[in-house]
Amino acid sequence: MPQLSLHSPLGPLTLTEEEGKIISLDWGWGRDQTETPLLCEARDWLDKWFDDPKASGAFPFPLEPFGTPYQKKIWAALCAIPVGSVTTYQALAQQVGGSPRSVGQAVGRNPIPILIPCHRVVAQRGLGGYSGDGGIEDKQWLLNLEEARLTA
Repeated sequence: MPQLSLHSPLGPLTLTEEEGKIISLDWGWGRDQTETPLLCEARDWLDKWFDDPKASGAFPFPLEPFGTPYQKKIWAALCAIPVGSVTTYQALAQQVGGSPRSVGQAVGRNPIPILIPCHRVVAQRGLGGYSGDGGIEDKQWLLNLEEARLTA
């Protein structure tokens, strides 16, 4: 599977592609570096997004995260949260079905963070968790970058 890494304000990130779709974004520098057209375009989009997330719009390239049907349903709902907006695990559970805990587990297993914006989901009282390399500090940084406001 082709991989391409980039420098970001959160440290090195690595995109992975399979069959013309992005399947993961991981913290750290990948071992293999392959400049496919999709990975180069995704890297360039991320560079621009880190400069101004509101000007970038939604990620325009195909995503194919590995997960259960329920997880994919949650991840699709995350993609509908606009830049600069935040919802709660409870509100998301009411929207798609399930409990706040099951939503939190699906959000925590998101294999394509930032592009599937799991950082836009918070707990009723506080930020909740974040599985990025920098943990909750990365989540707070991403929300600050987007100038996020609670919408639900």
